[in-house]
Amino acid sequence: MTFRPGAWAQAALVAALLCHTLAPATAQPGDVAGARDFPGIGRFAGSVITGYVAKDFDAVRLQAAPFKDGKATDERRLEGRITRIAYRTAPGPSILEVSRNFENQLAKAGFETLLACDTDPCGAIPFTEAIDLLPVPQMWVDGFDYRYFAGRKATDGREIYASVLVSQNNQQITAQLTIAELGAMQNKMVSAAEMAKGLGDKGHIALYGLYFDTDKATMRPESRPTLEQIAQLLAGQPQLNVFIVGHTDNQGSYDYNLDLSRRRAEAVAAELARSFRIAPARLRTAGVGLLAPVGSNATDAGRALNRRVELVAP
Repeated sequence: MTFRPGAWAQAALVAALLCHTLAPATAQPGDVAGARDFPGIGRFAGSVITGYVAKDFDAVRLQAAPFKDGKATDERRLEGRITRIAYRTAPGPSILEVSRNFENQLAKAGFETLLACDTDPCGAIPFTEAIDLLPVPQMWVDGFDYRYFAGRKATDGREIYASVLVSQNNQQITAQLTIAELGAMQNKMVSAAEMAKGLGDKGHIALYGLYFDTDKATMRPESRPTLEQIAQLLAGQPQLNVFIVGHTDNQGSYDYNLDLSRRRAEAVAAELARSFRIAPARLRTAGVGLLAPVGSNATDAGRALNRRVELVAP
């Protein structure tokens, strides 16, 4: 078989056009509400986000070496800002193709490889059981057929770890990208006295110790200490009425964020009335969505500042 002049270049061009690459980091049709790609990493072309959880402070397990005799040999518990994103592709690509695209992109982003292995060299089923994955149906892993990658980089004095687990279900490739940005937990507790001072000095105070399920108005149990301080404030000042105002970042549509912020403010008021016997008439609620940012929505740190509930003096 012979090639005319320039045929090799043309073949290379066709191959490049047919090759899948990671798409830009934006939300796409079919993604779960509020989800987005991790900045600078993106997604495998044609895939959708089936699960998304980003927490300002959490812990995750990362495997930096294969298992031996069914047990971890280098398991690291990482604490800081943890982002978990699960993807699903249409039938067609292989596990290796999807994984290698993520691995190449992470290498371009400065991550050094800690571990890259397939099913048996990793440790088969016991290995996958030691990975913190989003639940089915958000993420699916076949313990008999998968590939795993873990990497690390240091930037601006911070350590960042990344892992990717790629498997398949019914010919569709599933992948979970986990990013752990190491850092100490911020003290988000605001005392009743600090709340009173903020209301007196500025007419409002931002509260970051009220936690909700992702994209929901369901309050999480760790919100109770801050709720107790609000109740203490109101119990100590029987004449004080407050507005409870919800705020969001700019991820998602305007109407979606406006509604979510309102429902979260209402959830705070309902919990204060139900668990602390605060008269509902003392608690008026509103949601302003993304309309009153206190940080830049162009950065993770700014968006974290914008996701808050505020107490406002009438």
